[in-house]
Amino acid sequence: MNNPIRLYMSMSLDGYIAGPDDRPGQELGRDGGRLFNWLDDRHSDGPSGQVYREALATGAVISGRRTFELAGRWQGDHHDGVPIFVLTHRADDGDVPPGHARFVTDVEDCARQARAAAGDRPVMVHGAGAAQALLRAGQVDEMEIHLVPVLLGDGRRLFDHLGGDHIELDLVRRLEDRDVTHLRYRVHRPGEAA
Repeated sequence: MNNPIRLYMSMSLDGYIAGPDDRPGQELGRDGGRLFNWLDDRHSDGPSGQVYREALATGAVISGRRTFELAGRWQGDHHDGVPIFVLTHRADDGDVPPGHARFVTDVEDCARQARAAAGDRPVMVHGAGAAQALLRAGQVDEMEIHLVPVLLGDGRRLFDHLGGDHIELDLVRRLEDRDVTHLRYRVHRPGEAA
């Protein structure tokens, strides 16, 4: 697969990607920052450094609207000037996102545009809402889950609203590092045998 659409998410063992009460000024929710301690090693030669460099080598970003807004719209540049496709239910005419970002309201069109913009590089997905919409539409090829050994107990879950369809995954890589296990899964297409 030349340019997979790949979800990158830090997640607690009980499935949370943010603590409770995530909002502007407390973007990761209460105690949600704990999920990102592994980024302290992002410049290392170890597994976390490798995964971080891979994430920054992606050629486009798909983000959910909530994630985009909580991140301060990344001031229009997530990394290296790559295009940012913000999956949203509606885009107001007067609301023009900054820099390299644009709003897209159709899931499949969003995936198509992001793949085209990324060229031969992977597409990074951020946010639970975007991830769920893309998974439901069969548009996620891989998931890179940064599994953190903590039970947050409450907050925003990554896989809350997938619907009733069964999704098979193959573990294709597992990297252990201090305070995190990086797990990459290949996502089976709907109807594809496990």
